[in-house]
Amino acid sequence: MTIEMDARGASKFEWFFHEELDRTAEYLSNHKKILGFNPFCHSVEDTDIENVYRWHFRVSDPQNNPLDVIFFVEQIDELLVALPEHIECTDPDELTDEMIRQYTVGKKIQWKHYPVTTHIADPKKYLFEGKAFANLEMHRVNNKTKVHFDLKIDVRFVLYPAFRIMPNKILRSMTNSAMSLIMQTATNMMFNGISKDFKKIQNL
Repeated sequence: MTIEMDARGASKFEWFFHEELDRTAEYLSNHKKILGFNPFCHSVEDTDIENVYRWHFRVSDPQNNPLDVIFFVEQIDELLVALPEHIECTDPDELTDEMIRQYTVGKKIQWKHYPVTTHIADPKKYLFEGKAFANLEMHRVNNKTKVHFDLKIDVRFVLYPAFRIMPNKILRSMTNSAMSLIMQTATNMMFNGISKDFKKIQNL
């Protein structure tokens, strides 16, 4: 009998980039580039939908079978603007380019799952669909940039017979813990790779 289970993992980190906000934000906005440092990322491809990308991740199961997980992810960029008290503005569209340039204090990048109508999962071929949600926030701190990264992943997969003898509650807890550990390790490796293109990255 086939048993499906949702595995959820999370990864959260904070860093100080010893670089100005503008360069840091431009670099981290290119998520094709930064995911290239993730050891489990096989490819990131454009889709026909603007700002929606197809991620292909590959890991190995306990029996050393390659598991392929496909994500469709939308990227949303948002400038963080803090106006001084003497400037009143209730409509963001009223902000001039000069006001945005002068009062931008950070940038927020959001990755969110984008639902598609095509069927993706094919467990017989070890192919599964995942959902990714993340916030990447950057804030100017003097001539440096504070970066906060919060990622959550949800993958539905099929259990192997050897694991079906375990109670679902225990198995789910073990799976989620293992997935979070893998994600934290991969995220750390990803930012270690990114750090080579900057003066210094300090883990907080």
